[in-house]
Amino acid sequence: MPTVAATHITPPDQHVVTAREAIEPLYEKLELQTESLVLSAALEAGWSSDEATKALAALRLQDALSTLGRTA
Repeated sequence: MPTVAATHITPPDQHVVTAREAIEPLYEKLELQTESLVLSAALEAGWSSDEATKALAALRLQDALSTLGRTA
């Protein structure tokens, strides 16, 4: 009969990194991929790179203000 090795699970108070530190690299990777896709779509639609970049920055600002409970 096969045996199963016990897996040690680190308690939350002994984690080496915080949850933020653990997810931050993935968040940044997804953010870059999303930005690339949005800018590519805008360029394909005929926008200039300057227009697309400014529109994306405006959307980010609006999202940040919304997250903070403020309006632009």
